[in-house]
Amino acid sequence: MEKYLNEAIIGNNNMLVTFTSKGELQRLYNSDRSFRQYIDFSYVGVKINDSGIIYLHNDVNNTYKQYYDVNTNILNTEITNTYFELKVLQTDFVPIKEDVLIRRYTLINENKMDLDVKFLIHQGILSDKNNFVSCKIVDNGMMQYSHDFIVSTFSKETKLFSHQINGTKDNISSGEIWDKDYIGMSPESSISYDMGVIKPGEKKQINILTVIQQPPKDMKNFETEIERIKKIDLNSEYNKTKNYWRKYLKTHDGLKMKEPKNSYEERLMDIYYRSILLFPLLTNQETGGIIASPEIDEDYTKCGRYAYTWPRDAVFITRAMDILNMKTEVEKFYKVFCKQTQSKDGMWEQRFFSDMRLAPSWGYQIDETASVVYGVYSHYKYTKDETFLKDTLPMCEKAIDFLKRYVKDLLEETNKYHVSYDLWEMCEGTHTYSLCSIYAAFNSMLDIYKALNKNVSNFENNRLKEEKISKSKLEIQKLMTEVKKYINENMLSDDKKSYVRNNVDKKMDISLLGTVVPFKVFTSKEKKVQNTVEKLIMNLRTYTGGFQRFEGDHYMNGNPWPIANMWMTLYYLEKGEKTKAKETFDFVVKTSSKLNFLGEQVDNSSLRANWVIALGWSHAMYILVLQKLLKG
Repeated sequence: MEKYLNEAIIGNNNMLVTFTSKGELQRLYNSDRSFRQYIDFSYVGVKINDSGIIYLHNDVNNTYKQYYDVNTNILNTEITNTYFELKVLQTDFVPIKEDVLIRRYTLINENKMDLDVKFLIHQGILSDKNNFVSCKIVDNGMMQYSHDFIVSTFSKETKLFSHQINGTKDNISSGEIWDKDYIGMSPESSISYDMGVIKPGEKKQINILTVIQQPPKDMKNFETEIERIKKIDLNSEYNKTKNYWRKYLKTHDGLKMKEPKNSYEERLMDIYYRSILLFPLLTNQETGGIIASPEIDEDYTKCGRYAYTWPRDAVFITRAMDILNMKTEVEKFYKVFCKQTQSKDGMWEQRFFSDMRLAPSWGYQIDETASVVYGVYSHYKYTKDETFLKDTLPMCEKAIDFLKRYVKDLLEETNKYHVSYDLWEMCEGTHTYSLCSIYAAFNSMLDIYKALNKNVSNFENNRLKEEKISKSKLEIQKLMTEVKKYINENMLSDDKKSYVRNNVDKKMDISLLGTVVPFKVFTSKEKKVQNTVEKLIMNLRTYTGGFQRFEGDHYMNGNPWPIANMWMTLYYLEKGEKTKAKETFDFVVKTSSKLNFLGEQVDNSSLRANWVIALGWSHAMYILVLQKLLKG
């Protein structure tokens, strides 16, 4: 079953949970947010009087309203069945110190007649031939288990009314399930609870909890753990969770935005706050790995998947994290994740699981390696922490040595290295953006040496080290000159009078702005750069005001990307053209999702966030733009 849109996200340090705009549970991760999600589907419904099942997430008579508790990662979905006039307030949250998904349902009878309600859950767990799922009915719920995990779904206080392990999909539509077996072999099962008669104006509540154990140790001990969890005071956990996120937001409000004066400024603030609350949900707190986005396509039907850590994407995100006072998370990314994932030859592969294992890849992008060195120095500029620079110096030097060899191979045309993909991972060759990232990495390495040389003790009594650094600096400076020369000689189109993304297809690409921001190979005032920007506007700007990535971009219908618009915004701010900057940025603001997330793309026809919603790179660019706008 395809389920591409994650429209709401909650979680804690270990769990990551996503939902649709109608409150349907889409994905459930535990421990590693980039490896295994457990839920194939999780349908919640009610049977009212003599009706069949009325699914809360999908019924013609249902209306919906969804929102977060203010400044938190606690999600509310209001569902009203207009036929029976039953209102359901669904509140989903994950406590900070308990790895349990809590789903609280408050049922309110807004009818003038009694409503006899049964509450049903029909849930399928992802499995395969080597890890088949079975189900065991336990007090108040079910345990769906395989060889290496258990997913337990149960009510805290309400006793089971009925259950069905086998064949439940054949009769669940009636709202009546029954099975004599307490244990059976099926990846999908269902349970129901009798809510009794709800009188007009009356409300009743049921709390559904989901806990995962991976790997399972002993089912008996796990059942004991469930009994412990049932004793948790959910009201207390709700309040703790709410207070935690509000305090977190206050702590990481690095931009200190003023109180909004109008609806536009309110929207700016809302997206800003949602960005702050999103970043910890994308981050593996143990390793520092930052996934690009919660997964949207496990079966590779339209893409190569998203819940991995790309060094390049993560570097953009860490730059935003620095602005938001997330120093610990940033340093863990560089000092733990990057160190452990760096290859022996000094480069970084395309992408990794957030636990630092190599993820499925189809080639490398040289800018991944260059970006890490650039990111290390960017972080230092915020902290001025020489200890951090010294700690990451060997890693950076190793990466720079690889980049030196790569550039020499390019200049000498010896073809020793595998051809690099561009940053969009679609085109192999030598690319302007990639070369600019290398130039910036070289420049960052010189700045790192300069920063460390301010303190004599950093290299005191180490003559060989000083000599090696001096030799390296001369080599880097020479290669920087050669890289810039190569760009001007090979990436400048005589026909277009502008830079092009490579010397093969010579297309216009929004990443050409990388020549100025962030890599500063050229300045915004140079005529060749200005010609390039004019060509970008001419070829990539759509009728809605959104920018595509490059000429002929057909991925997911070739929609505009918020990243592209914000890249243009950063260029205009660099050039001092604030009116144009606001125009390109406003497109991003007005097309954010109802819950203030930024997507990978914007549907040109509906002007709604589309495809990958809550893309970390988009939110990072938003923070970078906002900082420059507020600085004036």
